[in-house]
Amino acid sequence: MIGSLRLIVLGVATALVIGVPQAPAATSQETMMQDDLAVFGPDTDAVLTQMRTLGVDRLRIAVRWLLIAPDPGSHKRPHGFNANNPADYPAANWTGLDRVVTEATKLHLDINFNVVGGAPLWATGGGAPRDGKPHYNWAPKGKEFGSFVRALATRYSGTYNPTTNRQARGDSGDLPAVHFWSIWNEPDYGPSLAPQGDPKHAGHSSIERSPWNYRNLVDGAWTALQQQSSHRHDTFLIGEVAPRGGPPNKLGLFNGMTPLQFVRALYCVDTHYRPLRGTAAAVRGCPKNAAASRLFRRQHPGLFSASGFADHPYSRWYPPNVEAQPSPEWTALAQIGNLTRALDRVTAAYQAHPHFPIWNTEYGYITSPPKRPTKRLPYIGPSKAAYYLNWAEYISWKNTRIRSYMQYLLRDALPALRSNDYGGFASGLENYARKPKQTYDAFRLPLYLPVTKIRRGRQVEVWGCARPAHSAMIDAPADPETVQIQFRPASGGSFTTLRTVTITDPHGYFDTHMSFPKSGTVRLSWTYPADDPLLLPGQTVHSRYQNITVR
Repeated sequence: MIGSLRLIVLGVATALVIGVPQAPAATSQETMMQDDLAVFGPDTDAVLTQMRTLGVDRLRIAVRWLLIAPDPGSHKRPHGFNANNPADYPAANWTGLDRVVTEATKLHLDINFNVVGGAPLWATGGGAPRDGKPHYNWAPKGKEFGSFVRALATRYSGTYNPTTNRQARGDSGDLPAVHFWSIWNEPDYGPSLAPQGDPKHAGHSSIERSPWNYRNLVDGAWTALQQQSSHRHDTFLIGEVAPRGGPPNKLGLFNGMTPLQFVRALYCVDTHYRPLRGTAAAVRGCPKNAAASRLFRRQHPGLFSASGFADHPYSRWYPPNVEAQPSPEWTALAQIGNLTRALDRVTAAYQAHPHFPIWNTEYGYITSPPKRPTKRLPYIGPSKAAYYLNWAEYISWKNTRIRSYMQYLLRDALPALRSNDYGGFASGLENYARKPKQTYDAFRLPLYLPVTKIRRGRQVEVWGCARPAHSAMIDAPADPETVQIQFRPASGGSFTTLRTVTITDPHGYFDTHMSFPKSGTVRLSWTYPADDPLLLPGQTVHSRYQNITVR
């Protein structure tokens, strides 16, 4: 996160409306989750089962190139190494990934391979700072990256036996197939892909360099997948951008670039979305004239034939519909329209009109505790985070360009300490001690009412999701799934069911309108199937509570 932004206190005025039967969903979206530390830890099976119990559709895994490649700390490429062949990589380096893919597939968790750096040093370019540190993300070579993706695609083609290192369809020892890929992670952020700007003018450069490097990575990965018939129609995401960045003329080597500056340079257009020409094009690795520009689409098919564009639209500590200091260059959830418009314009500059779907592949709210809020970093409590997460998912669900909702992470990785601001990237649904935060129930059964103050007799929209119903539908597709909308008067008493909604959306979403008799509290209630041993058989769970006022 770049820059210091002041906290905005937002008064959310709401008014309830009620009435008609369940409305059709504006769109549907799948749920993704990522927590590499937990997934690759000592209790892989338990973590994956927990994710399935929560209703996660797709597991996002960061496949780190240097953790699988041989001799990653050497600048000399291994002699005789065939990077296209998974058998040429150290066998032990595949073990963790093989296990996660195998167990996740057994649990009907789909997989997103987010293929990332760092690169082995022998696959990086020259010119890195001579500061005694290994720069694993410095100008990674696109062709070498493509070879690594080719090895991954072969190993996870669905016909590869790691014991024999052979492909033979129908072999009982074959690894599962993976057919969903995204390329690199936050390439508009210096620590992830360097240099960001021209190294000749470090600290003051306005000449983008990381988009050129990223274009080569996309080319390599796209070519690798297209070379295998079993992967030619896989889902292929590009982008994976961070949502904010610094000044356009101070890119430096390791600073952050705004995502839209990155997108324009990636597609070789200027600020008016016209193809670059002459020197401005040449220094960015772009076609220098109109004749060369006409070949751009053919030379870089992954930029135009990708399945979608991935964004990390973090809202930080703000409500999901707010950006404290709005910028036309940022792509947080509140400004996601900046991204869709820019993508439409850059592709149209080459007479292409794919209208890329947007995939949210990192999102969450860091909470206090464990973090200690400061004036500069005013982290919010778990209760507010739970409300904001449900609100964010509703905003996302309503946007027909957005295809996924992401929760990053399952667990906080570090404990809170009294002495300092610790706790790491504490966006987990559980704390370090594995006790659920309020965000846990909010994730499992999202609930959002856009209006919460109404006149008596009026109707209100009630939107929500029985996320685990997705898994239940897979196990027992013939059995209808329902969720109860329950109410408790402000005067006291117990919750009673006002409406039972049948879930028809494959990912568990519903959107309905109904009235409430008086002021009180609303919640959702859902019961796991009694005969599903992989979930929580017969257990009833509830959403967060939402207060409403009826006048």
